[in-house]
Amino acid sequence: MASTNDLKNGLVLKIDDQLWSVVNFQHVKPGKGGAFVRTTLKNVLSGKVVDKTFNAGVKVETANVDRREMTYLYDDGTDFVFMDKDTYDQLNVSRAVIGDAADYMLENSNVVIARHEGEPLYVELPASVELTVSHTDPGVQGDRSTGGTKPASLETGAEIQVPLFLNTGDKVKVDPRDGRYLGRVNSK
Repeated sequence: MASTNDLKNGLVLKIDDQLWSVVNFQHVKPGKGGAFVRTTLKNVLSGKVVDKTFNAGVKVETANVDRREMTYLYDDGTDFVFMDKDTYDQLNVSRAVIGDAADYMLENSNVVIARHEGEPLYVELPASVELTVSHTDPGVQGDRSTGGTKPASLETGAEIQVPLFLNTGDKVKVDPRDGRYLGRVNSK
């Protein structure tokens, strides 16, 4: 149990037998009446976002979420297999838990897996990942008005939009949260 005064971003609360992560919070002390805490909560499993207001000083139940860095080993067809970097234990995580993150994971890449009572909740990828373009059509000069884009397939199978000047075999930086192209990686 924690007080609403202890809320911080990333804290996981247990409300009505569901896990909610604090995305944003604000302590408010109006001129009249008692203080309160306005929060934005995200359901850990479904991703649903809601706004909730608590009276200041109220006790809220927190959930113990173990966030651990692991290495993605391989996809065995039904589950994704990860290895704990400290204990070398392997963990199977279902496709439902991985979700869209599977489109941006390469074997031997590091991710953070959050677990509650031993059950995997979600997978966090880094803010950007570097992937190779496996196929894209060549850009044609005069094919754009300003800053045109074209579809490209990445080595993981994900489809993203890239600028016209990119070619097959180029390495790009991608935001795994929304699949947005961030830039080209210079080869050394």
